[in-house]
This record gives sequence, structure tokens and C-alpha cells, in this order.
Amino acid sequence: MVRISSCMCGLFGMVRSPFAADPGRASDVFVMLGALAEERGTGSAGLALLGAQPGLGGAGGAGCRVVSGRGGFSGVWRPELLSELDRAAVAIGHTRRAAPGSPAEIIGVAQALAGRGALAWVERDRPTEVHLARGALSPLTMAVDTDQNIYWASEPRWFREVERHTRVRFATVVLLREGAYLKVGMERRPGRRDLPEVLATAFAPAARDTGTGRAGTCFTPAGAEGDRAGLLRRVVERAGGTGGLLTVA
Repeated sequence: MVRISSCMCGLFGMVRSPFAADPGRASDVFVMLGALAEERGTGSAGLALLGAQPGLGGAGGAGCRVVSGRGGFSGVWRPELLSELDRAAVAIGHTRRAAPGSPAEIIGVAQALAGRGALAWVERDRPTEVHLARGALSPLTMAVDTDQNIYWASEPRWFREVERHTRVRFATVVLLREGAYLKVGMERRPGRRDLPEVLATAFAPAARDTGTGRAGTCFTPAGAEGDRAGLLRRVVERAGGTGGLLTVA
């Protein structure tokens, strides 16, 4: 059985919609989520930029840039990375510590979780797909903005902070259920530009008997009270569209 440390990482990232009018808005969200994730620790941080968007100055689905180091996200992030971030189809980041290993090994970890755990990973041969898993007790939140970019983060409150300080507005913010596994991607066929979509399956996390009453300890003190009740969940119609924005259950 694999046991996950109670010292939780700060996870955050995004899958960019290829139809967003201004890629800079999603980039602003990613950078701010990284800064907010320093609440989870400043021992180490890293980010990966994957799969340059077609039409944004790169070959679709190509390339991976990884930047990591000791210290907080603010020490790893550099303004000269912004142009690459604006082109990236997927951006993934963490603070404090990450869970290395192959996709098969990580899925095995998710299935055997005892105690707290939340994971986010990308397979390098499919850089426009992201895998997310939430085990017992550890919060993991997904959000969709009005441009249909998809984001995830460890702390639900971070999305409310992003709305206060950026131009981005979220159509949906959802705290994932314990035991949720999701694959998020945008290419139904290689090279085709599609809106990001979610394919969800589930595993059964095993919560420690001694930890079931301590779920709130995985939130920061400022975010623990009322996060479930205060989560923003609304659906808006696209102008001229035939349906609502993507929602995440």
C-alpha cells in the first residue's frame, strides 16, 4: 500500500481552448494560480509547457518545456517564459513536491491511496491530454472560464482570488468528488482543433481511519470554511451558440 505524506503539494494548471480570442487571459490565470500555490509551501516548484497550439507560432502538439527548482513558484517563473506559455496547449505546475513516475505507476498509486492524495500528470506522447485524480481528503478543484479554457487547482478559493484580480470570469467552478479521475483533452483526432472536453471515470480511495475527521486540514485556514457552499457554479450561453458552456460534474 502506498501512503501519501500529509504535506500536500499545490497543484495547478490549464488546458487552453484553441478558440479563445486572447491567450493572455488564460496565461494570467496560470501565473496567478502559481503564486497562490505558494501557500502550500515554497520548498520547490516546477512547471511544464506542452503542445504548442496550432496557429499560435508553433507546431501543433509538439514540444515540452520543463522548468523547476528550489524555492517558490515566484522564483521559478520568469517573464521571458510568457510567450511560450501563451502558445502552450497545456500548462501544468506544482509547488512543494511532485509525484514522479510513469502513467501506469501513477494510476496504480491512485488506486492504492491510503489517506490524502491528489495527482495531475501528462503523458509526453499525448501532450494535449491531462490526467487528474483526487483521492481521499485532499481537495482538487476544476474550473471553466467563459472562453472555455479548463483549469485545475488544489484550493477552491484560488479561483475566487483570480476573478478579483484578473479579467477572467469563470462559468463553472467545481470541487471534485473524492475518488474522481478525469482525462481532459482537446484533440478528438491528431492535429484537429477541438474544444477541451472531459472524460471521467472513477476509482475508490481508501481514507485512513485516523484521518477521516481531518479533511479541513488539507485546505489553508482561509479557505477551509464554507468552500463547498461558496463554490461558484453557473452556466452561461455562448453568443450565437447552440448550447451552454462546458460544465464539470
